[in-house]
Amino acid sequence: MKTILLFALPALLILNVAFAQQHPQVTISNGRLQGTFNAATGINSYKGIPYALPPVGNLRWAAPQPPANWTGVLKANHFSHMPMQKRIYSDMIFRADTMSEDCLYLNVWTPAKSTGTKLPVLVYFYGGGYVAGDGSEARYDGESLAQKGMVTVTINYRLGIFGFFTHPELTQESPHHASGNYGLLDQNAAVRWVKANIAAFGGDPGKITIAGESAGSFSVCAQVLSTLTRNLIAGAIGESGGFSKLTSLAEGERKGVSFANKFGGGSLAGLRALSAQQLLDSTAKPFAPRFGVVLDGYFFDKQPIDILKGGEEAHVPVLVGWNSAEVPYQAFTGDDMPTPENYAKKIKQRYGADSTTVLQLFPGTTQDEVIKSATALASDNFIVYGTWKWADLQAKTSGKPVYRYVFSCPRPPEVANPNPPAGKLPPPMVGASHASEIEFALGNLSYDKVYAWTADDYKVSATMENYFANFIKTGNPNGKDLPIWKANTNGSAVNYMNIDVNTRLEPESEGARFLFLDKLNKK
Repeated sequence: MKTILLFALPALLILNVAFAQQHPQVTISNGRLQGTFNAATGINSYKGIPYALPPVGNLRWAAPQPPANWTGVLKANHFSHMPMQKRIYSDMIFRADTMSEDCLYLNVWTPAKSTGTKLPVLVYFYGGGYVAGDGSEARYDGESLAQKGMVTVTINYRLGIFGFFTHPELTQESPHHASGNYGLLDQNAAVRWVKANIAAFGGDPGKITIAGESAGSFSVCAQVLSTLTRNLIAGAIGESGGFSKLTSLAEGERKGVSFANKFGGGSLAGLRALSAQQLLDSTAKPFAPRFGVVLDGYFFDKQPIDILKGGEEAHVPVLVGWNSAEVPYQAFTGDDMPTPENYAKKIKQRYGADSTTVLQLFPGTTQDEVIKSATALASDNFIVYGTWKWADLQAKTSGKPVYRYVFSCPRPPEVANPNPPAGKLPPPMVGASHASEIEFALGNLSYDKVYAWTADDYKVSATMENYFANFIKTGNPNGKDLPIWKANTNGSAVNYMNIDVNTRLEPESEGARFLFLDKLNKK
């Protein structure tokens, strides 16, 4: 018997080691976690980690509270509930299979092999207009960047009516006399959780970079500006989005009262009595107000532009930019064909006395020129101007470098429709559309099976991902075999890295149009 046991011991040890490799465990402030190991990439992942109490019951429309402790080992091997939302954007493909008001979870990817030094950390906020999105989306997957020697984190935050509802009774309940912005407070709580726990995953709590696209980029800007977060981060990446002016708390409260009168019997208690699904369904009904970020006096104590002008934002390196065709020209021309005559008519209708100046800055003497200018004008009004304004003031007042980019690589044809039908269709848009850079920047083209990615696309992705990785590690995107990216600081010449198959640094050539839009926004 002793002989049999002696022979069995080595086998048991091998099995235990194999189990430990496949099911890595870490201990954080609330308990022990068990994740998964990907042998092909050498990355451990921990999914569905609670970073706050479920925001349900009396915690609906309350600031996030610290998570509860647990006993035993929590299996962190699957994505937890996605936030409450309607199916709005067809390009959002979630890997979470459940939806719940209980949604405050995050996911961590980290190299399995310790380097002996603490690794830089990326915390990524998803986009979706503050009404859709989830940290489980494959295009946000953190494994590719983690392979470059960092810890990556994606988070969930509350959306829509759950994340941004304002109401006078909520303001009165709050110890900070504020309501709304719960989604932004969730993000702040997640960053604080990372600060407290990321060392257990090999991360450096003093080297946290936040990043995001669209609403995620607006969120990054918000955290850079807020007194609650700006001292917790070492860097920021914004992809298409930046705040300049916010709705007042009073206006938000008026919307909240109107919503309660329509769907909650006139009271906050009536709204709280609704199920999460009933509440979500109410937001989709005709004439239901939409809720967004407000100047609440707590998360935001001043208008963003005043914070930036005063140099009160986070004094950290920032990498920020937008796509070359955020929205198509039809967002300005509508159903009309993009002829010079139709374009000039639209300009006069929209800009009146300023039409001559607009046509000088956004000329349209040929169809091709109309498409280019209408695309630029629509994109500026949609998201580019606000992003430019953030970058411009950040460079002037933070004392830290700002790296600006324009992403110009268009998506290839779809796999299922490589040759779209010809005919009397309007001319196609030209350039990189909104959100199309995400897979490139995070190294996740292979997850997106919709498009027929080419070798050039993978080349662009490698360039952009390396820029991001270098910036997260050092606060500077430059590195080996990459075109040199010059930073912008106060008084320096403005340059943009044009990220495309032929990535190159270019001097700003569109400054006049932004300065003109700046004047219009001040009227």
